[in-house]
Amino acid sequence: MNLHITKELNNKDKNHINLQLYKYNFAHFPEDLRGRYQEINLFLRDENGNVLGGLLGEICWNWLEIHTLMIDEEIRKFGYGSQLLQEVEQIALEKKCDFIKVDTLSFQALGFYEKHGYQVFGSIDHVGRDFTHYYLKKDLP
Repeated sequence: MNLHITKELNNKDKNHINLQLYKYNFAHFPEDLRGRYQEINLFLRDENGNVLGGLLGEICWNWLEIHTLMIDEEIRKFGYGSQLLQEVEQIALEKKCDFIKVDTLSFQALGFYEKHGYQVFGSIDHVGRDFTHYYLKKDLP
């Protein structure tokens, strides 16, 4: 067998790799959690339909993961981020998730998440040389 490594942008092959991992994981999870995957996208819009913020995440097995939470700078500190977070937490409860996880950099939103009950479970120092990358989790009732 003659194998070689290639470097390319190829969505077909990328999807193949992701599908193979999904199948492997699927075989190891309890039956009641198999197939539990759902994208969660919440958008904050003004009266003209313009997007001024949002939350992008997904439910995977027994947790919800927040990938992106962003509010336009001009409207930060007005509680919109908290509203989005509360909305996604309600979705996680309705979908019977056990916890929510998120990551943030030290110059981003660590205090915001801690204020909402998220706890740091890991970190990596020297990210971008001067920052820390935090990993947070919030257990749900």
